[in-house]
Amino acid sequence: MTAAVVVLSTAAAPDEAERIAAALVGERLAACVNLVGPITSIYRWRGSVEHAAEVLMVIKTRRALAVRLVARLRKLHSYEVPEAIVMPIASGSAPYLRWLAAATAAAPAPRRRARTQGSRAAAPKRRPRRRAS
Repeated sequence: MTAAVVVLSTAAAPDEAERIAAALVGERLAACVNLVGPITSIYRWRGSVEHAAEVLMVIKTRRALAVRLVARLRKLHSYEVPEAIVMPIASGSAPYLRWLAAATAAAPAPRRRARTQGSRAAAPKRRPRRRAS
């Protein structure tokens, strides 16, 4: 078993799916989100069988982020009960799985340039002026 998982969810429209996907990837909760659609979903809701056109989101992330990702998905989503099915990835391409882990890792802190003694001495030192006698 790998440390990677796939989360499946659906959205009501392409623009909603794109907004959710951009947020999840931008926040490093997901490495990649594939949007597939339109699809037709047939489901039972409040005692009736419903039909709806939706967009399927195939979300790739790390198992350690799945709970946070699902919580964020619920906040971003327009549905009262958004789908969120987390499935383990048994195995996969090692380079892809390394990329997935790196893409969902915390953003590196900006590098600060170390000040060296030489960088302060770039300007020539001025001598004090002598007073004319």
